Amino acid sequence: MNGLSAGALLRLALLGLGTLALVPLQLVVLRAWPARAGVLPLRFHRLVCFCLGVRRRVRGTPPSPGAGALIVANHVSWLDICVLGAEQKLAFVAKSEVASWPVIGFLAKLQHTVFIDRQRRSATAGVAAAMGARIAAGEDIVLFAEGTTGDGTRILPFRSSLLGAAHQAMGDTESDVTVYPLAVTYTGRQGLPGGRIERGALAWYGDTELVPHLRHVLACGKVDVELVWGAPIVMGRATSRKEATRLAEATVRAARREAVTGRPAG
Repeated sequence: MNGLSAGALLRLALLGLGTLALVPLQLVVLRAWPARAGVLPLRFHRLVCFCLGVRRRVRGTPPSPGAGALIVANHVSWLDICVLGAEQKLAFVAKSEVASWPVIGFLAKLQHTVFIDRQRRSATAGVAAAMGARIAAGEDIVLFAEGTTGDGTRILPFRSSLLGAAHQAMGDTESDVTVYPLAVTYTGRQGLPGGRIERGALAWYGDTELVPHLRHVLACGKVDVELVWGAPIVMGRATSRKEATRLAEATVRAARREAVTGRPAG
């Protein structure tokens, strides 16, 4: 990539070599030891964060590994996948178009991503059932509830349509399932806090192309991101899907305001 420093090119080369080494190993694991399929993606995402200079700060308490949880997060960039995936073993929900993207689609399939066709309303039930079964099996599933990426500052309205999948985790719509709100905020670079312009430059939204955005991230040197886990929401008998969505959105909005302003939400 033209214009990048020697250090950035070296980090990009390391990422490429690491990816080439891990992909065939993951293919073997998926076939021979499917129960261990989440181990190598965790290593891969940590490699990506290291090579791209992404530094994570985490506040709050995440779900216990293996408990099976629906994680409801805002969405800023393709980097979110690696930032979250570097914390613990996770699976993601993505639009069906991602499956056909070069490289990214292939990597998403290696991580057992749940794909949904948003053009077919009837597809939601099938995806909900798949999500519910995997949560019941102890997987943590990440749902980007805005349905698209934001500009790094604003939180878009959360959609409640897929949260009903959590009710199917126990095969009973009266079951209680725990939803974990998670706020993702890119707070600055090189250790310096960023404003709206810097956050917008790190966001991947609208018609932003991937390669120029990757070049920008590499040129940043160090990117700081804050992850804030909100209080768990028990959805089911006492709290409806729509109410759980409202509470999760309010929690993420409050965490974003605090990350951006530096002041606790009042």
